[in-house]
Amino acid sequence: MKVSIIAVGKARRGAESDLFDLYTGRLPWSLTVREVEEKKPLSGDKLKAREAELIRAAIPAGAAVVALDERGRDLSSRELAGRLGNWRDEGRDIAFVIGGADGLDTALRKEADLALAMGRLTWPHQMVRAMLAEQIYRCETILAGHPYHRD
Repeated sequence: MKVSIIAVGKARRGAESDLFDLYTGRLPWSLTVREVEEKKPLSGDKLKAREAELIRAAIPAGAAVVALDERGRDLSSRELAGRLGNWRDEGRDIAFVIGGADGLDTALRKEADLALAMGRLTWPHQMVRAMLAEQIYRCETILAGHPYHRD
């Protein structure tokens, strides 16, 4: 199974990036990061719509799309692992999408196979990438029956 993270904006080096690298380095699944960024001086809904276009263009064909959004579903790690396992068993790749500073375009969020909340708090995008990498790793270990995840 191939997993993609499609994120608006460029990652910076630092502790969050090191943590991201730690968990992605443990993954047996193929994981790629695709960063998109609009260079034109847009704002508000126009910017979100343009970012959505860039994100859509980066999503692999046929991939299950998981949109990270504060209004999304609040799943446990086991529930998320179940979803990933089902898509894996269907032969689908998975694309996680992280919007820009103003969030995701409403239409893109509604098109996603799953809108997922990482809690109701707002997190810096660099932190979200690191936490997402850990959860992807955790889901893989749950599906593999590895003792990393404990109830």
